[in-house]
Amino acid sequence: MCGILAVFGCIDNSQAKRSRIIELSRRLRHRGPDWSGLHCHGDCYLAHQRLAIVDPTSGDQPLYNEDKTVVVTVNGEIYNHKQLREQLKNHQFRTGSDCEVIAHLYEEHGEEFVDMLDGMFSFVLLDTRDKSFIAARDAIGVTPLYMGWGLDGSIWFASEMKALSDDCERFISFPPGHIYSSKQGGLRRWYNPPCYSEQIPSNPYDPLVLRKAFEKAVVKRLMTDVPFGVLLSGGLDSSLVAAVASRYLADSEAACQWGSQLHSFCIGLEENILLGFIKLVLALIVLIWSVCFNSHFAIQGSPDLKAAREVADYLGTRHHEFHFTVQEGIDALEEVIYHIETYDVTTIRASTPMFLMSRKIKSLGVKMVISGEGSDEIFGGYLYFHKAPNKEEFHQETCRKIKALHLYDCLRANKSTSAWGVEARVPFLDKEFINTAMSIDPEWKMVRPDLGRIEKWILRNAFDDDKQPYLPKHILYRQKEQFSDGVGYSWIDGLRDHANKQVTDAMLANSSFVYPENTPTTKEAYYYRTIFEKFFPKNAARATVPGGPSVACSTAKAVEWDAAWSKNPDPSGRAALGVHAAAYEEAVDTKPANPVNGPPQ
Repeated sequence: MCGILAVFGCIDNSQAKRSRIIELSRRLRHRGPDWSGLHCHGDCYLAHQRLAIVDPTSGDQPLYNEDKTVVVTVNGEIYNHKQLREQLKNHQFRTGSDCEVIAHLYEEHGEEFVDMLDGMFSFVLLDTRDKSFIAARDAIGVTPLYMGWGLDGSIWFASEMKALSDDCERFISFPPGHIYSSKQGGLRRWYNPPCYSEQIPSNPYDPLVLRKAFEKAVVKRLMTDVPFGVLLSGGLDSSLVAAVASRYLADSEAACQWGSQLHSFCIGLEENILLGFIKLVLALIVLIWSVCFNSHFAIQGSPDLKAAREVADYLGTRHHEFHFTVQEGIDALEEVIYHIETYDVTTIRASTPMFLMSRKIKSLGVKMVISGEGSDEIFGGYLYFHKAPNKEEFHQETCRKIKALHLYDCLRANKSTSAWGVEARVPFLDKEFINTAMSIDPEWKMVRPDLGRIEKWILRNAFDDDKQPYLPKHILYRQKEQFSDGVGYSWIDGLRDHANKQVTDAMLANSSFVYPENTPTTKEAYYYRTIFEKFFPKNAARATVPGGPSVACSTAKAVEWDAAWSKNPDPSGRAALGVHAAAYEEAVDTKPANPVNGPPQ
């Protein structure tokens, strides 16, 4: 990841203004610690903080066309840049950077080239010949981008809010899948997939097509010139990413530089000695009970660590297991909220372990990781989807979740890792894969216990290969754990306890007067809001954070599926009442007859 800052139409173009732009760009240096760049043209400024992943030696930014009349600053990766270069044979390239194609594509096609890019990106481009400019963000919003307006009439763009919030009177989160054109005078959508229409998809489910589409998405993200690895929680999504990456790594260009053994990373709560001893004793008791009475129980600690270790052993990865205490997580909260720029409870809960893990990953010299975000939104993997009343509601909810990813999981994954100069890539949010997965009749995605179908069954089934297995069966059919739950259930309990000590009953009772917009309804939410407001006090900042009721990560609309949910506003996965660890154990060995003949009637 990199950090970009661009300002157009400044009244003041003095040396003092240049110094101010440099100062604001430095606020993004955590995103790009490898090099800094700045291009000035009259009252226009394009600044860049680089994290060098592809072509570390010559790919510094801003980037240019042949005569430097087109200037571009980019945050992201263009995975099809080699194919695009082949289409631009009459252009002369100065670097090996994947992002340089943007300047030449603009020369060749004007503003209508963005859909040709396959990757994650936010960029700002200046055409110095007429001082026009464009800004664009990738289809789903994997990379962050903000847009602001100054009192002097200037227009600002930045990778993070902290680079423009002090100097802009108003600013917004730049919508994903959109382009801003100074010539046309506004935002327009460039990404218009079929699934965004009102029509419910009806394509039949083909497990091999789905599998191949995901494998292709993972393989293209092995494009790197620096050390990398995978984030492995032990859940389905990250395990599939690791399984596919490890299977194809040996044939990739990355293996020539970094070897064919994949590195994997996981984090969970650290247990104290007394608790560890107690759990050991309990484990022995459970073992004896299981042998004598043919029963089984589980002792909960960090569900992710155990599962991740097993997957790593199965795949043969070089596994790195990190630990943190509840207190260490609490101590990091202010820094986490400053970096991720939100007060959303679910996002902060999950961002903190990821933030701590990213620091450890960077200390090992790793600069890029592949992660599993997006699968739950595409396939309805959150536990509340069990209550979807019909396939139409199911599909519409997945679309709502995908459209909001840039405010939640994409924001978390990008900013938690970028805080330490690490880039996160997300193959589930590949454009081609999304088109394939979202074209399937949603009847196939619905949870059907009578047919042995747990959540995300079509994805699990696609990789259920007995001849060349990708994962052990019990991992392939492991039930969903939200990342904030999976690192250890006491993590969320510890956060709640800490917030209860910081926020009084009177403070919460009067919260609607202190915070009339997106009023916090719990002490934990109130506590995070106070921290956020300290860093970002403007109305425009708080408006970038979504609100509304939610249960187990649902949208406000889906809360209507169950009347009981409105009484339990906690966003934790455990709040999906009566769903978690329900009677799905038999589903591990259950596959319906003729699974691809058609959806159940």
